[in-house]
Amino acid sequence: MTGKGLQRLEDELRKLKSEERPAIIRAIAEARSHGDLSENAEYHAARERQSFVEGRILELEEIVSTAEVIDPTTLSGDQVKFGATVTVVDEDTDKEATYQIVGMHEADIKQKLLSISSPLAKALIGKHEGDTISVPAPGGDRTYEILSVKFI
Repeated sequence: MTGKGLQRLEDELRKLKSEERPAIIRAIAEARSHGDLSENAEYHAARERQSFVEGRILELEEIVSTAEVIDPTTLSGDQVKFGATVTVVDEDTDKEATYQIVGMHEADIKQKLLSISSPLAKALIGKHEGDTISVPAPGGDRTYEILSVKFI
C-alpha cells in the first residue's frame, strides 16, 4: 500500500469513530424514545447503519494494522511494478490514459488508482516502455502500448 492510500484509510477510520459512531448512538437513543421498537423504522435504520459502520471500522482496523507501506519514489527502473505510474495508449482508439498501480484497498479508478489485482495491472506488471499488452475485456480483448513508466 502507498503512504497516501494508508493515510486515506486512517482518515476514514478516524471519521467513522469520531463522527459516525456518536451520530448513530444519538439516532438510536432518539428512536428508542419514540416508544415501540418493533415497528420503529428509524430505530431499525439506525441499527442497520450501526452494523455497517462497526463492520467497516473492524475491516479498516485490520487493514491499517497489517498494512505494508511502499514509497514509490524510492523505486526505479523502467519495468512496471507496484507503485509505478504508467501511461498507456489504447491501440484501437488512440486514447491515452495514465494510472498508478496501487494496493487493492486504495484503488479508485476515478482518481486513476488502479488495483494491482485488476486485469489491466496484472497485464502491465513486469512489462517495459514500448511493450504491447492484451487485456481481456467484456467486449473482447483490448490492446495497449506502454508509453511511459515512472515512479513518482
